[in-house]
Amino acid sequence: MTDSRPVVPGVVDVDGIPLSYRASWARDPRAVVLALHGGATDSAYFDCPGHPRLSLLRTGVALGFTVVALDRPGYGASLPAARELTDPARRVDLAYAALDRLLRSRPTGAGVFVLAHSAGSELAVRMAADPRGHGLLGLEIAGTGRHHHPRSVAFLELGDKDLLRARDRLRQALWGTGELYPPEVYGGASIAAASPAYESAARGWRYEFPELAARVRVPVQFSLGEHEEVWSSGPEALADIASLFTASPRVRVNEQPDSGHNLSLGHSARAYHLKVLSFAEECAVTREADIAAPPRQGRAG
Repeated sequence: MTDSRPVVPGVVDVDGIPLSYRASWARDPRAVVLALHGGATDSAYFDCPGHPRLSLLRTGVALGFTVVALDRPGYGASLPAARELTDPARRVDLAYAALDRLLRSRPTGAGVFVLAHSAGSELAVRMAADPRGHGLLGLEIAGTGRHHHPRSVAFLELGDKDLLRARDRLRQALWGTGELYPPEVYGGASIAAASPAYESAARGWRYEFPELAARVRVPVQFSLGEHEEVWSSGPEALADIASLFTASPRVRVNEQPDSGHNLSLGHSARAYHLKVLSFAEECAVTREADIAAPPRQGRAG
């Protein structure tokens, strides 16, 4: 099932900085999903071109979720202001302010759940680790990690004198074999976007990952594709990331079958989105149960 209502593009102004987005607005949403794309793309990542069944924006609204896919600060309309956005805290403030403006006059259901892919996980984890993040429903991060895949270390961490060969190898790691994706999507030309200069420096956030993760106090799901080749994958890698979220009340890991790095664009994207939305639904149920629970009685003296 996908929703026939259109995905609506827009721009919201935050302190003079325009932040672009794509959104699918549910009339009476179960919750709101804030979706944060990875590098070298924008919010189009979550609305797979030519394949509505693979679109998070369309699947989400069909199941009663409002989905807001924000062009991360420095992407889309805010690219000209990227030099002002090198401070991670500034990007967190902008994302929260944009969300506040977009949702101020709209229903939000049980609350806001954040989903992020690849480089977008940096912003998502920082948002969740922030005191404001304690009010989120939950967090899904995917296509990220602390250690690069053994076959990718040489060109991702050590560099490569042959730049063209390095780019070709990176493309191979990002996309894997073509059978995982629709041919029109494979390679990313249809969703490509200019990246801000700060993005390269922001990759060092993985060294902050443990400290940030330990401050996250909401349920977390971490997903990797079965054929992930940018980051270390498999049970040990999944368990390693899960172990960082020591303050989270619930941490779940997911190895998505028949998927590569770009989980939201492959033939299995719908299965992945349904799994994420199921987790968001669980988080919404937990939030409602917590609200409905009677206050705890203190011990008698």
